Amino acid sequence: MTDLSLYRNIGIFAHVDAGKTTTTERILKLTGKIHKLGEVHEGESTTDFMEQEAERGITIQSAAVSCFWKGHRFNVIDTPGHVDFTVEVYRSLKVLDGGIGVFCGSGGVEPQSETNWRYANDSKVSRLIFVNKLDRIGADFIRVTEQVKNVLGAKPLIMTLPIGREDTFSGVVDLLTRKAYIWDETGQPENYKVEDVPADMADDVEMYREQLIEMAVEMDDDLMMAYMDGEEPAIDDIKRCIRKGTLELAFFPTYCGSAFKNKGMQLLLDAVVDYLPSPTEVNPQPLTDEEGNPTGKFAIVSADEPFRALAFKIMDDRFGALTFCRIYSGKLAKGDTILNSFTGKTERVGRMVEMQADERNELTSAQAGDIIAIVGMKNVQTGHTLCDPKDPCTLEAMVFPEPVISISVEPKDKGSTEKMGIAIGKMVAEDPTFRVETDPDSGETILKGMGELHLDIKVDILKRTYGVELVVGQPQVAYRETITREIADSYTHKKQSGGSGQYGKIDYVIRPGEPNSGFTFKSSVVGGNVPKEYFPAIEKGFASLMDTGPLAGFPVLDVSFELTDGGYHAVDSSAIAFEIAAKGAFRQSMPKAGPQMLEPIMKVDVFTPEDHVGDVIGDLNRRRGMIAGQEAGVTGVRIKADVPLAEMFGYISTLRTMTSGRGQFSMEFSHYSACPANVAEAVIAKEKEKRAAK
Repeated sequence: MTDLSLYRNIGIFAHVDAGKTTTTERILKLTGKIHKLGEVHEGESTTDFMEQEAERGITIQSAAVSCFWKGHRFNVIDTPGHVDFTVEVYRSLKVLDGGIGVFCGSGGVEPQSETNWRYANDSKVSRLIFVNKLDRIGADFIRVTEQVKNVLGAKPLIMTLPIGREDTFSGVVDLLTRKAYIWDETGQPENYKVEDVPADMADDVEMYREQLIEMAVEMDDDLMMAYMDGEEPAIDDIKRCIRKGTLELAFFPTYCGSAFKNKGMQLLLDAVVDYLPSPTEVNPQPLTDEEGNPTGKFAIVSADEPFRALAFKIMDDRFGALTFCRIYSGKLAKGDTILNSFTGKTERVGRMVEMQADERNELTSAQAGDIIAIVGMKNVQTGHTLCDPKDPCTLEAMVFPEPVISISVEPKDKGSTEKMGIAIGKMVAEDPTFRVETDPDSGETILKGMGELHLDIKVDILKRTYGVELVVGQPQVAYRETITREIADSYTHKKQSGGSGQYGKIDYVIRPGEPNSGFTFKSSVVGGNVPKEYFPAIEKGFASLMDTGPLAGFPVLDVSFELTDGGYHAVDSSAIAFEIAAKGAFRQSMPKAGPQMLEPIMKVDVFTPEDHVGDVIGDLNRRRGMIAGQEAGVTGVRIKADVPLAEMFGYISTLRTMTSGRGQFSMEFSHYSACPANVAEAVIAKEKEKRAAK
């Protein structure tokens, strides 16, 4: 069995255009996996293998690639930077042990970098920082490290300094060894020489080296005391401290370079080996019961333990259905039978492959620490646990955000109807934030997603990959409803039509629930006026109508239902009678409880050149935006605002017009908030019109 200490499962993540995919390409080139470099701007990169990715120059799906460096096996995942695809980042972080955060030398800490960094913090993933594109105009390594401190609240541990600036950037100084690595202009990563530190950098190198050592020795009391007494620690001791601090998230070793020009990449790869954790150095995954509660047991990372793996991505490509798995413990061989603990079904493993983007290497076995793809599995979805049938278990599940935008799609002809059904089924299995519903009144197919770009790409895949001819409707906002008043009420369901009848009486209080609590049910019934066996039926009846609110039929959020008393009949009462009573209670009392329309509010981050700030802020105000702050950078101003999603459709074209094509923005769902009365009235009227037309 392979030594697990030689494994590194890492992700590369950042903002759109910071150079993640190019960084991945350079890693593959240096580790000998690809011979001709693919450039993102030519649509050729190894990890961007979907047509839509190659065309748009953004990474949509997390591509997994295996390679080797200095005797260590790297499983590298290249993740998307666009906010509509953040689920891919979240999904990848779930199965990684370490990461590289890539920041643009001129753009610095951009909006999506913040979101990804926050996810990585939540997942407690150790990271390196790579400040890329230092050959660009306006690039400033130290400014970016200051932003990492101020914006992300993280401690960068500066490991290298750039030699030269912008178009004179020629290499990096390794602070630990006090050596300069200088590349020639051929752009080949191997064409460099190692020299002494340039004389004009000597003072800076000593200053930053001292800071590096001071921060590192804080991880070892004995070393720190010796250092304070004037004794410089050995390089191996410093590296040991850096590794400890990195694994504990005390700081983040920070490197600089230009992935496109192949400068500084070797030191970054060495750092992956030296400072990022192996699978055995991260906390083992907790096991849960069927309800998702921790059992106190863990999937110990060892090939000798029972087999346990998490399916973290489902993909349908030209080779067939692929289930990407992270194996946490045990071994898996071709021909083994494994259990899907979510469905309770077993499947035989026919083929296993290791992926190099969309190329495959066949495997006969795999072990704890590996990231592999199993071919042809049925009934598996993202987040399902795969395990040994003799030792069933469930790994901690993934939780995904709810979609905030929807569009209706309709096949143009009969031939496309069946194709569309099959294609959408596959796409829903691949992406947990992409949902599909059928409108019960109109029969229309409704696609739901995380943003305009998310749904644009899904429609594009349906048209191009699956050849489905579609008519696409206008985007619709996912409004919600709630209540604002507490109300005590009573409802009796009574039906007599010969023989045994139906009877159920409930007294109850409905009140606004805690934010994000959904629907909660409790009983304070004293005595046996409503027998306990009917409580689940009452809860089920009320909850079943939470999808259709009293104002405009939108799903209802955050309602608390308390059963206080009631009455039953020894012969006529039944679970179905109490369920019907609870439905009647919903219809009777919800309109009296101060119902209110809610709309999704997006956290919007806009970058604009300084001379357009007034226009951009004025436009956001017209869109009912609340400006949360602004921050001046070298190349422009960053404006943060909370804006209703309903006002953000088509914003990118307005922003480009206002800023002569130089503005950029990203947005992500923040929270639901009460609609102003005029907006609520317009939405309710429109929904009533739609229903009347049906």
